[in-house]
Amino acid sequence: MTDVLMPSLIYFAGALLVAFVPNQRARVLLLMGVPVLGLLSFATLPYGTYGFLPLFDFHIKIFRLDALSFIFAVIFSISAFLSMLYAWYVKDKLEQISSIVYAGAAIGAVFAGDLITLFVFWEGTAIASVFLIWARHTQGSYATGMRYVTVQILSGLLLFIGIALYYRDTGSLAFEHMELTSLGTWLIFLAFGLKCAFPLMHNWLQDAYPAATFTGTVTLSAFTTKLAVYALIRGFAGTEYLIYIGAAMTIFPVFFAAIENNLRRVLAYSLNNQLGFMVVGIGIGTPLALDGTVAHAFVHIIYKALLFMSVGAVIYRTGTDKASDLGGLWKSMPLTMIFCIVGALSISAFPLFSGFVAKSLILSSTADTGHFWVWITLMVASVGVLEHAGIKIPWSMFFGHDRGLKVKEAPLPMLIAMGIAAALCVGIGVWPEPLYNLLPYPVDYQPYTSGHVITQLQLLFFAILAFALLIRFGIYPAEYRSINLDFDWVYRRLLPNVLLRAAALVTRIWRTLIGFTTARIDRTIDMVYRTHGPQGPLARTWPTGSMVLWIAILLGITLSLAYL
Repeated sequence: MTDVLMPSLIYFAGALLVAFVPNQRARVLLLMGVPVLGLLSFATLPYGTYGFLPLFDFHIKIFRLDALSFIFAVIFSISAFLSMLYAWYVKDKLEQISSIVYAGAAIGAVFAGDLITLFVFWEGTAIASVFLIWARHTQGSYATGMRYVTVQILSGLLLFIGIALYYRDTGSLAFEHMELTSLGTWLIFLAFGLKCAFPLMHNWLQDAYPAATFTGTVTLSAFTTKLAVYALIRGFAGTEYLIYIGAAMTIFPVFFAAIENNLRRVLAYSLNNQLGFMVVGIGIGTPLALDGTVAHAFVHIIYKALLFMSVGAVIYRTGTDKASDLGGLWKSMPLTMIFCIVGALSISAFPLFSGFVAKSLILSSTADTGHFWVWITLMVASVGVLEHAGIKIPWSMFFGHDRGLKVKEAPLPMLIAMGIAAALCVGIGVWPEPLYNLLPYPVDYQPYTSGHVITQLQLLFFAILAFALLIRFGIYPAEYRSINLDFDWVYRRLLPNVLLRAAALVTRIWRTLIGFTTARIDRTIDMVYRTHGPQGPLARTWPTGSMVLWIAILLGITLSLAYL
């Protein structure tokens, strides 16, 4: 089968051991050791394919190590370690086990050399990650978890059917570059896009991440969407559609983040925005653009985790992540404030911070390939990033209006995890060469030219000036307790309502035309409407009803097409 130890098996074995370790501190030390052992298991191996598994007539390649899979596995390992350290005080075995299985499944997926192995680990990330939401043990988290896992399983369903059709068309299961020339590749593309939170397919992200435990959110932010980025690089690099999809992804979350009161949801919108930069780079598909995407994914995992950690530390001490309830914490939590500002400067791409040396690659490749309007879009989106993630997050928690909150600083393990992440943000920003040396293509790029630095500083300082003027004159949107409607309202409320009303109308027309009594059908329709309609008790748990119906319809149509 294989002559080396599979890194994902180390994670799964660690999860099994955690289940039988009664001491909480021993479990945490074991969990922190697993990513280290996993990293050591492949760090010194030469590139190649190590795992072969005969399955019927298929040749399954479960461990392919190359430059692309290596760098994603490295950052996934670093993120897993930081997440486990940050969650030092978590006592819930369910959350601990699901976190390590989730990380192992993500690493297994990036090492997949064929589509079957990818599918198995793809579904593994979906099943393991939902328990990070359910670990909150509230009715709301259960409902949100149901919505989240339904979307993730739908992504897996699309992937599975796409693989079947792709194999029928080509006779190959190799996970390599694909062209959008068949139904199978389109379904695989949509599966990747759903997990990457493409526009109009993105709401699961803003719905789920704030509903998880504050430690679970840190873990969630690292793996699912970046696994989708990896899959798009591997399968669809150079697909032009991705340029414009990514450009849209960078812009639309900015407006929602500006008016959002829940700070974890602000970061979730910001995550959507950052994914857009990566998707643009994948669509351009040049070596510089792909290097930029990989570098951006690498640093994004670190600084986004740092921002979620800082918000999580505030939640741990204050019990809230609402901007309207926070402010003035710089006195009580000065170290958390410093680490949060480092994350904010990194995501805003200030020179000497990690975001600058990665995002510059994507911006340069966009300009070099003649995509002027896309480049303009990315520059405008960069201003939005500074506003909602670079300024709003630290301003709302640590400055702004002082709410009189008197709390303790974050616990030491949280501070150490944030400190390591902050050091990486600064270290990569000051000395990017080690990161550049890990990228899949040779890099001959100098981010610290006068043109790059001056252009970025002008952009950032004018954005800061605009924010200051908006605050000074009271124009900036105030923080209110509110619920902002996004596109998910369409398929969570509008479509079920329309379909149920249409069903009721068709039933009554049928009864009128044929003179047949359908009181029982009417009662059934009315009952379903009262339960699943916009005012029904299950209106917020649509996977129980309408989403399952949509999945069944999609499955039936796709299987019919596959049969034909």
